[in-house]
Amino acid sequence: MKTKIAIQGAASISEIPGIDAITNQAELMCANDTQQLREALDDAEILLGWDFKAGSLRDAWNSTKTLRWIHWCGAGVDAVLFPELRDSDVVLTNSRGVFDQAMAEYVLGLIIAMTKQFPQTLEFQRQRQWQHRFTECISGRTALIVGVGSIGRTIARLLSAVGLNVGGIGTRARDGDPDFGAIRGVDDLDALLLGADYVINIVPLTPDTTHLFGAKQFKAMKSTARFVNVGRGASVDETALIAALNNDDIAGAALDVFEVEPLPESGPLWTMPNVIVSPHMSGDFDGHLAELARIFIDNFKRYQSDEPLINVVDKKLGYVV
Repeated sequence: MKTKIAIQGAASISEIPGIDAITNQAELMCANDTQQLREALDDAEILLGWDFKAGSLRDAWNSTKTLRWIHWCGAGVDAVLFPELRDSDVVLTNSRGVFDQAMAEYVLGLIIAMTKQFPQTLEFQRQRQWQHRFTECISGRTALIVGVGSIGRTIARLLSAVGLNVGGIGTRARDGDPDFGAIRGVDDLDALLLGADYVINIVPLTPDTTHLFGAKQFKAMKSTARFVNVGRGASVDETALIAALNNDDIAGAALDVFEVEPLPESGPLWTMPNVIVSPHMSGDFDGHLAELARIFIDNFKRYQSDEPLINVVDKKLGYVV
């Protein structure tokens, strides 16, 4: 008998590269809205969450009867860590590792863009103005990476390679780390912000990280520091960030995630001269959908063979340990 797999967020299996490799072993049921998902979950053993931002699973959760495993096609799983799932016996895995290099390159690009004044240069180009300026160098500056999972580690390695001094904040302090040396605990965040030229936020969204960055943290930063957020929008108090930018408490920000997405057209961040806005795209690259599908297919083969699954999320913590 074929294993029944509900696919959330896809209208057709043609949207999932390479998924036909398991059609001999699995019955695939696409669900592109909440009602379709309820019907698919009625007798599904596995759920493939293809649209990692969608919240339809909670609305359809009462329809689950035989569900044993959810694979989520994102690194962050905050969209599905509602209490009913967290307290259930259903195993949750994610797509850890797919986005690491792309996000590290994106962060480096944002840091260079802010430091070398690329947005201003492009604006002067549009205006046909010849405005010679001095810009800064990043070598020898300090980057503080808040979140030391696989993405944070890849960012650390890339920033170190171009001459930045890199520090890391994790849930707990420890020494001898191969990428950060000494990792400091989140209780030391405010103290370490004082010495950082670039602060990169890549924490997963959990109750402990919601509004991790607020007015106190932005006040603690250097007035010349830049803030980069490629983690989750709700880990930042956006009102406090806007105030800090308006008051010159920090020099600038590059934001790929927001408390409300898409960012409303009326939002002040769009037009602030010291802000770079991008639409939650730092991890997406040509070919990443095939990589997402590959991780699921590999894990499905493990599931069929009763082998341990990879990227199992600790549902209490909200991330892969």
